[in-house]
Amino acid sequence: MNQDDMKRAAAKAALKKILPQLDEKSVVGVGTGSTANYFIEELATVRDLFDGAVASSEESARRLKEAGVPVYDLNGTGTLEFYVDGADEANGNLHLIKGGGAALTREKIVAASSRRFICIIDHSKRVDVLGDFPLPVEVIPMARSYVAREIVKLGGDPVFREGVTTDNGNIILDVHNLRILDPVTLEEALNHLTGVVTNGLFARRPADLLIVGTPQGVEEITAPA
Repeated sequence: MNQDDMKRAAAKAALKKILPQLDEKSVVGVGTGSTANYFIEELATVRDLFDGAVASSEESARRLKEAGVPVYDLNGTGTLEFYVDGADEANGNLHLIKGGGAALTREKIVAASSRRFICIIDHSKRVDVLGDFPLPVEVIPMARSYVAREIVKLGGDPVFREGVTTDNGNIILDVHNLRILDPVTLEEALNHLTGVVTNGLFARRPADLLIVGTPQGVEEITAPA
């Protein structure tokens, strides 16, 4: 199995997991990125069995619509039963780093609005300690330099992601050289910086289920009690 095969296998497993609970009123939260794109393809194969989806980015909304899946505004749907998305890194507590596709704020909003967050990855994204993947931080443009200086005080090396504007009209700082031993505390510290919209740590609201595509097949991991 190559990496794409493992991503597709995880996406198929996620659809199988939620399928028994889908009905004509169901609205599914859908994430952003290469693994989420495979889930969109799988979801489209059963589009007659559910109502529609909420997308975490304009790109995912476009893909869903092209696949014939109605896309709704989260403000009109209420709480979602499921949110399915990928991650750039995941640890054993199902804490995640997300935001490689610059959709982290909307991803956090949809995750927070969902009863169950299913994260789908290939096995290369599993880590013992978060931080090898640069941590994305979404920032109001005029606060870029200030936030970067404050991040340096927290021990990170922020790099402006050139040429990227989020769907919310903001910029991304990617924070390198972090070894994140306490993801919850760092998530809160970054979010308290004036000018930060949010950061790519999903620790205060981690995944509920991690579905991992591996060369040997699919593995399911739940957070420790």
